[in-house]
Amino acid sequence: MAKYDKIKKQLENRLKELSARIDEIEGDLRSPHSTGWEDRATETAGDEVLESLEGTALAEIAEVRAALAKIENGTYGECVTCGEPIGEKRLAVVPYATQCINCAE
Repeated sequence: MAKYDKIKKQLENRLKELSARIDEIEGDLRSPHSTGWEDRATETAGDEVLESLEGTALAEIAEVRAALAKIENGTYGECVTCGEPIGEKRLAVVPYATQCINCAE
């Protein structure tokens, strides 16, 4: 749908960014750990943060893919709760929003 070509491109670009971020995180998580227990404790805490960031990125990827699928099937921009259109300003800020501002509140 030509109406959402710009948003589709933004979503595709965001998907690439998130995929690159996950690749980077995975690389960091696979890097060798220190043998000293103090350094290892610090690295383990860092790994927990990285895993949390990875989880957040994976969740956003799922939202972006769902939005792209909605663009393809013609249901993009419809609130999943009330069926009314999601405002253009809201979609500009959160292009994978699934609810209008009224239902999201």
